[in-house]
Amino acid sequence: MQPNEITEVLNRPISQELLARDLTRLAYVAKDGTPRNVPIAFAWNGSEIVMCTSKNAPKLASLHENPAVALTIDTEVHPPRILLVRGRVELDYVDGIPDEYLQPTSSYEMTPEQRVEWEAEVRSLYHDGMVRIVVTPTWAKLIDFETTLPSAVEELARQREERKQA
Repeated sequence: MQPNEITEVLNRPISQELLARDLTRLAYVAKDGTPRNVPIAFAWNGSEIVMCTSKNAPKLASLHENPAVALTIDTEVHPPRILLVRGRVELDYVDGIPDEYLQPTSSYEMTPEQRVEWEAEVRSLYHDGMVRIVVTPTWAKLIDFETTLPSAVEELARQREERKQA
């Protein structure tokens, strides 16, 4: 997929809504060769998807060994809206807590007092720093079931039309 095609998909209004959500599902291959798929908070900075984790997270060794990942960001309503992204991970070990981790999210509302408590807990827990898992998209597909469908469903619809015309 060409960079301009990826940009076109990611700049669609529905894609932008999905990229403003809080959780993605990160799929990768574990060190034992089996697939993993974990929900993880993320932030979109306009060109990269950034997730943060602890420096001792088991997924880091796997991502270092095989940086190819797939992400799914979706909704819980009908029809579902689904953004599929593939890319390669860059691991950025940082001192302190990354801004992306501390930014307010839309799903997890907190009172100002809860926010102060949560941030203090985060700073004490991750005092050693964190790792930014940075994904630059190399492929993207939006499925909204109104204007775009999964490729297999598109094929079935095309076959149905051909049968009707025969």
